[in-house]
Amino acid sequence: MKLRKPEASVFVPDGLPAEDALRRVTHLGIGAHQDDVEIMAFHGIQKCFASRELWFGAVTCTNGAGSPRTGEYAAFSDADMAALRRREQEKAAVLGNYGALVQLGYPSAEVKDVGTGRLRADLVQVLRAVRPEVVYTHNPADKHDTHAAVAFTVVAALRELDPGEKPETVYGCEVWRGLDWMDDADKVPLDVSRRETLSAGLIGVYDSQVEGGKRYDLATAGRRRANASYFRSHDVDGAEQLWFAMDLTPLVRDDALDVRRFVLGHVDKFRASVEEKIKRYWVSTR
Repeated sequence: MKLRKPEASVFVPDGLPAEDALRRVTHLGIGAHQDDVEIMAFHGIQKCFASRELWFGAVTCTNGAGSPRTGEYAAFSDADMAALRRREQEKAAVLGNYGALVQLGYPSAEVKDVGTGRLRADLVQVLRAVRPEVVYTHNPADKHDTHAAVAFTVVAALRELDPGEKPETVYGCEVWRGLDWMDDADKVPLDVSRRETLSAGLIGVYDSQVEGGKRYDLATAGRRRANASYFRSHDVDGAEQLWFAMDLTPLVRDDALDVRRFVLGHVDKFRASVEEKIKRYWVSTR
C-alpha cells in the first residue's frame, strides 16, 4: 500500500509481515479517532480476541492532534498529543490482540474535506489489502462532524470495490449520538457482554482522554448497560450489555441506493412513531 500521509503506519503487534497481517483480518473497525474503534467496535474485538480463525483489525483516520486536553496534559502541543495518541492506539492493539493496526494520520479538517477523495483512496487500498468479512464504522447520523465524514467516506470507499471484494456485513455504530431512537426492528443490537475487563482495559489505555477530561470509560460502560436494560420494555434483558448499530450493508451492496433517503428513512420512522403516539394519547384527550 502507498498511503498518502508520510506519518501513516501499519503496526502489527505479533510482528507478522504487514501484507500477511492485513490479509488475515476478518473483522475491521474503521474509526475517526484513536479510541473510537475500542468504543464502537468491541463486538468485533471480543469475537476475535481468543480465536484462531478470526482476527480483528483497526484503522484510525485522524492523527489525534486536535484532542481535548486538561490537567497534566494541558501543556501538550498538538504534535505532542498526536504522538501520544498514536502510542496509545498501538498499546490498545497489543492489549486487544489485533491482527493489524493502520493509522492514516489525517488532520480532522482534511477528513471533513471529503471532496478531495484522499481519505477515500487510502481506505480503498486498505479494504483491498484486507478484504474483511465484517466492517464496523461510524453511523451516518452521528453528531460529530468528523465521525459523520468518516462514515460517508467508508461507504464511498466500499462502493468502489468489486462485488467479490465487498464485506458481508457493514455496521454503522453509535458513538457521539446513541441509536436508541431507531425503530427496534431496524437497529442492530450487538452483544458486548463478554470480556468486560478487556473492554475497560482498552479504554483505560487512553489516559490522555480519561484523565485528560473525558470519562469515556464510565460513559461507554453506562451506555452498554442502559442499551441492554432499556431495549425492550416488555421483555427481560437478553444480554447484560448491548451496543447499537445501523446496518449499512444495503448501501454497499446497491450502489444505486440513495444514501440520503436511506439515512433519513430511519429518521422519518422515528418521527412517525412519535407522531402516532401524540395522536393516540394527546389528541384523543381533547
